[in-house]
Amino acid sequence: MNFFKIETPNLILRHLKPRDLKGMFELDSNPLVHKYLGNKPNTRIEQSKKDIAFNVQQHKERGIARWATVEKSSGNFIGWSGLRLNNDLTFNNKTNFYDVGYRFIPRYWGKGYATESSLAAIDYFFNTMEKELLCGIAETGNGASNRVLQKIGLIFINDFTIDGTDAKWYELNRENYAKTMS
Repeated sequence: MNFFKIETPNLILRHLKPRDLKGMFELDSNPLVHKYLGNKPNTRIEQSKKDIAFNVQQHKERGIARWATVEKSSGNFIGWSGLRLNNDLTFNNKTNFYDVGYRFIPRYWGKGYATESSLAAIDYFFNTMEKELLCGIAETGNGASNRVLQKIGLIFINDFTIDGTDAKWYELNRENYAKTMS
């Protein structure tokens, strides 16, 4: 895997690596983190190991995957953020789409890191990858994630359901992104 790093004022975004295992397990074993993700936190560290391996494989096969997010001031792994090509799942009757997402350990919530990392991901998506349409998904009840998606410029398109749970679909196209940058 090629060396990859994006720096923002407070964060370093890089590929997930096996050394992130402890942090990934802390993240995905936390019931608060999974409140709006189907309430199925990991109970075994082996699942986090598989998640990292899956992410590495996604990068190899699809050219993009979520990024480890590290807080610059502490050097701590705080979760993941970034982009994903969804060509194996269908949401809102759509498949083969890119989405922006983030998931952080709760002690790092409320610091603006979801917004900061997502803005860097959007810039990378439109300016480096040169893609046309970026999507975002959040459960309806997850007010914080819905606010972040709107704050970073995604536009609400419609409500839909994921496994019986109400969710919201957002999009940002290249034309609207260009308008926000001018």
